[in-house]
Amino acid sequence: MAHRTQDGGSLRREPVISSEKTGDACIVRLAGELDLYNAHAVREALVQACADGPERVIVDLSEVEFIDSTALGVLIEARSKLPNKQGFLLAAPGLETRRALQISGLDRHFAVHQTVPEALTATL
Repeated sequence: MAHRTQDGGSLRREPVISSEKTGDACIVRLAGELDLYNAHAVREALVQACADGPERVIVDLSEVEFIDSTALGVLIEARSKLPNKQGFLLAAPGLETRRALQISGLDRHFAVHQTVPEALTATL
C-alpha cells in the first residue's frame, strides 16, 4: 500500500533498492509496488544485472508489497537476456507476490527460493 503524504499525494518507495555483485551472482533487491508506473526502472536494473552474463541473477522480492502483470512481464523479459535462463532466480516473495506468481503460472517457469542465500547456493 502506498503511503500518503499530508496533502494526499502518494509517497511511493523506489522500486530498486540495490543491485550488487557477489561472486558470479548479481542480486537485485526490489521493493514496494511494482507496476506500470515504475516498470521501466525495474527493467533497467534487471537488464543491467544480466548484461555481463553472470552465472545467476537473483531477484530479491522480500520487500515487494504488490506486483502487477506489467512487472511480471518485466521479469520474463529480463530472464530472456540471460544466456542461461535457469540462472534467473526469484527469492523471498511475500504472500501477495507469491500469489501473483501462482495466479499467472509463472511460479512454474521461474525457480522461486525462500531466501537469497538459498538462491545463491541452489543448483542450476
